Amino acid sequence: MRQIDRISLLVTSGNGPAECRLAVGHVLHRMQAEAAHLDIMLDVDVTDAQHGPKSAVVVVQGAAADAFARGWCGTIQWRARSPLRPHHKRANWFVGVFLLPVVAIGKTRIAAKDVAFESFRAGGPGGQHQNTTDSAVRATHRPSGLMVVAREMRSQHRNKALALERLQGLANARDLAADEERKSNENRLHNALERGNPIRIFQGAAFLQKGGG
Repeated sequence: MRQIDRISLLVTSGNGPAECRLAVGHVLHRMQAEAAHLDIMLDVDVTDAQHGPKSAVVVVQGAAADAFARGWCGTIQWRARSPLRPHHKRANWFVGVFLLPVVAIGKTRIAAKDVAFESFRAGGPGGQHQNTTDSAVRATHRPSGLMVVAREMRSQHRNKALALERLQGLANARDLAADEERKSNENRLHNALERGNPIRIFQGAAFLQKGGG
């Protein structure tokens, strides 16, 4: 399962208010649920801030990764009264999802000696193809704090190799996102989000997609 449609995305609130950070959190939860339904591997690295993530890097991999990314790239609109400022008149909040460039390796190099592996019994997607041994692994890159779970392969050895590969992909995406955010003008980015035609619209505190989904 090497180099199968691995795609990196930047999910950002721009310089929007706290409600936009809440929306980023909602978007990430929806992405994770959708990826699980489509049997796509999804790894996330979040830049935390008060009330929710300011931004996040999302790396997806799988046969449906391209269609998944195309379904999310663009402006996401959340129509809801502010849960933080009940008397605030504004009820439209925006999040941007952008495709990040693909690179073979970034500034951060993942070495096995810097990774802590924890084994556990495989579960989740996979069904009959998964065994009942402790073949799944949770891999944490100690210097960066990046963490992934690999459970797709039948052997622990192969899951460790897959985890290292996915850690490198997540590290590459984090480095690229940092570069992109340094280069971009955040005010211009946020204005572009507000002016753009949303690719998806969600409504209310339950973050329900308009038109279903």
